[in-house]
Amino acid sequence: MAFDATVLTLYPEMFPGPLGLSLSGRALERGDWSLDARQIRDHATDRHRSVDDTPAGGGAGMVLRADILATAIDAAAPEGDPRPRLLMSPRGRPLDQARVRELAAGPGALVVCGRFEGVDQRVIDARGLEEVSIGDYILSGGELGAMVLLDAVVRLLPGVMGNAESGETESFETGLLEHPHYTRPREFEGLGIPEILTSGDHARIDAWRRRKAEELTRERRPDLWERHEERDDRPRR
Repeated sequence: MAFDATVLTLYPEMFPGPLGLSLSGRALERGDWSLDARQIRDHATDRHRSVDDTPAGGGAGMVLRADILATAIDAAAPEGDPRPRLLMSPRGRPLDQARVRELAAGPGALVVCGRFEGVDQRVIDARGLEEVSIGDYILSGGELGAMVLLDAVVRLLPGVMGNAESGETESFETGLLEHPHYTRPREFEGLGIPEILTSGDHARIDAWRRRKAEELTRERRPDLWERHEERDDRPRR
């Protein structure tokens, strides 16, 4: 069964964008996944196709209306649709590789792209939207975040990556950042490839790569290193 993605957005013309290229684009052409970008404004009820209003209690900006967004969600994912409903939001749970793998193993996702100052909390609660963040910064809208999420998911779908092993050794898959990589030429501006990588001794190469991954993680992501150590310290059954 193909991964079925529906995106609710005020800018459907942004899709597929980069998702139509490279791995995700070829997978889209093959039918490994599908993408349907829908215009939220199609569910507006006034002649101006308004989808937002001023925030209750005052303040800057505008808020995406609950009634219009709920209608858009219900049209895109009727009752019984098994796909998770995601809202790209800077206050959401940070997207990580574990959640990406969960999504890739499922039937697809409905992804709502927020705009303006935010989304009326009532539609988040009433439609069970899972808020997802791609980082501690603010974008103009959720569209780029949706692309990041879908790209991360699609590359894990069966058959999308030519070498499945490459996905298993990448950063975050093992709880560590990935080790350094080298290829030809053997010499570059006076810098050579570490001799161990040309030794043919695969056990020593694996140990070197593991050591380098640990060093990089400890240096650049102490939060990941701390979790990695905690896992290693757990008693084995």
